[in-house]
Amino acid sequence: MEEIKVVIVEDDDEIRNGLAYLINSSPGFLCLAKYSNSEDFLKDFLQKKKDKNYVLPDVILMDINLPGMSGIECIKKIKETNKSIQIMVLTVFEDHDTIYKSLKAGATGYILKKTATTELLDAIKDIYNGGSPMSSQIARKVVLSFQEQKTSNETQNLTPREQEILNYLAMGYRYKEIAALLFISVETVRTHIRNIYEKLHVQSRMEAVLKLQQK
Repeated sequence: MEEIKVVIVEDDDEIRNGLAYLINSSPGFLCLAKYSNSEDFLKDFLQKKKDKNYVLPDVILMDINLPGMSGIECIKKIKETNKSIQIMVLTVFEDHDTIYKSLKAGATGYILKKTATTELLDAIKDIYNGGSPMSSQIARKVVLSFQEQKTSNETQNLTPREQEILNYLAMGYRYKEIAALLFISVETVRTHIRNIYEKLHVQSRMEAVLKLQQK
């Protein structure tokens, strides 16, 4: 089994070292490096990226409240240089504004620090495999947020079933899980999602969720 390569950006020494230990002691995971601030990480990342032999991380665990450059700003800069790297926010912040700004900056996962270690490892696997993991509290906030927003002309075009599927996508459910919940085939789910993306003029799950969140 190929190891999932992880980089940690976290200013709390105890949390940073604990995460590194957890990752390195878990089969199928490898902590490539750990940093206490955004500046050191970006400097190292941009320097090493020039080396063709440099092994890029698969997943970056990013704190938000960092000294100097914030985690959100760091996410933006990472995505400007490499759009394929998956970034999962790991934070204590649960407010709508921070969640929205993190997802808009390019994060594809949002997990709270109080998450159990087994769930955290599952979330890293999920984001590596193309999912968008979120703590249940965060997923609920995201869904409630766009349900409360006035719908635009684009979102009004979604059918009730498409809206239902989009809700499940926002909560991090996979296609197979959605199919099982709605008693339809995975291919039918894919068809609905293609229609959702076309109606909202987006190309990914996060773009669709953000489109619904826009005021």
